[in-house]
Amino acid sequence: MTRIDFYQISDNETALEFACRLIDMIYRRGHQIHVHTGHQGAAEELDKLLWSWGDERFIPHELYEDTGKAKIKISTSAEPEDHQDVLINLSGKVPDFFSRFERVAEVVPVDQNSRDNARENYRFYKDRGYQLEYHQITAK
Repeated sequence: MTRIDFYQISDNETALEFACRLIDMIYRRGHQIHVHTGHQGAAEELDKLLWSWGDERFIPHELYEDTGKAKIKISTSAEPEDHQDVLINLSGKVPDFFSRFERVAEVVPVDQNSRDNARENYRFYKDRGYQLEYHQITAK
């Protein structure tokens, strides 16, 4: 059964900045990652951030519409065809395809609307019996 982790970030970091840190950590552990952003602007901004992430680190990734074989795919709505390892959800809504993944990371920004969405998502997962973990993230 899919394990769900909620990451409540601090106000010192944006959701996309935290997502870069999380992607870096998960990728370095050898996992495939599907990042679900929910809209094109966030996908493109995350793409740019990852290309400039750290001076000595390269994180190979691509927008889902690309045809490459990167271990990290960024998507706005497309259901992944080949990734079934880790899903990072930045959309605020539970993706229909979440249960295909071994792990789901729900990134929760500090604004009230995002927190309300996260509470709804938490209830959704809990009502269906998923294992849930909550992490309070402080500034890096």
